[in-house]
Amino acid sequence: MGNQVEENLKTVRQQMELACQASGRNMEDVQLLLATKTVPLEKLQMAMQAGATLFGENKAQELRGKFPLMQQYNQVEWHFIGHLQTNKVKDVVKYVTLIHSVDRLKLGQVLHNQLVKENKTMDILMQINTSYEESKFGAPPESALELVEQLSQFETLNVKGLMTIGKLNATNDETRHCFRLLKQIQTEIREKKLPRVEMDILSMGMSGDFKVAIEEGATIIRVGTSVFGQRYLPDSYYWNENASRDD
Repeated sequence: MGNQVEENLKTVRQQMELACQASGRNMEDVQLLLATKTVPLEKLQMAMQAGATLFGENKAQELRGKFPLMQQYNQVEWHFIGHLQTNKVKDVVKYVTLIHSVDRLKLGQVLHNQLVKENKTMDILMQINTSYEESKFGAPPESALELVEQLSQFETLNVKGLMTIGKLNATNDETRHCFRLLKQIQTEIREKKLPRVEMDILSMGMSGDFKVAIEEGATIIRVGTSVFGQRYLPDSYYWNENASRDD
């Protein structure tokens, strides 16, 4: 029998396949990102050995700690999925190919300045607070158009799509509403045909709600506990970081 992580991965992929079939979507159109917050390196290694290639980290300091493993498995891609403080930008752009959580102009400006120094560009997603929960980061849905217009001015940033976190501890219908709202914003932004803005990626859905997210058009789902097992700290610890708001 394979390791537990491998078994869990198989189960999640089967559930993804069923959700794709139910909504008439192609499995190839949905990427599975494994959320690695607090996950020990040996479990990440098991996932990599089982063929997982896309990982996402919430904290800059954890990214640094996982870097040796990133170098060992060079076919693996890393994204940043947590709230990004401006003073951590320099660390994060070293390691990742996509930042899911750009939610304010100031962060866009700091990213741009750093990328200019390094002569690099960065793919980003705009994080939208579709559930209107005060504990969550993300631009309010009604300012999404204004923010994307501002971010599109920075020639180092390529806006590839949108990210949201469904309402925590919610019914399927409430969660579905969050995901539908993100899809609607995607359509509105697409119609603007802004420079350096594509709207191909919808990053939404976590362990508890990824099937609903797939039904509503997710192209990346962010799954942690379903593959790696329960963490010691609740989701609210990761998604409610009021103490670390920097602007």
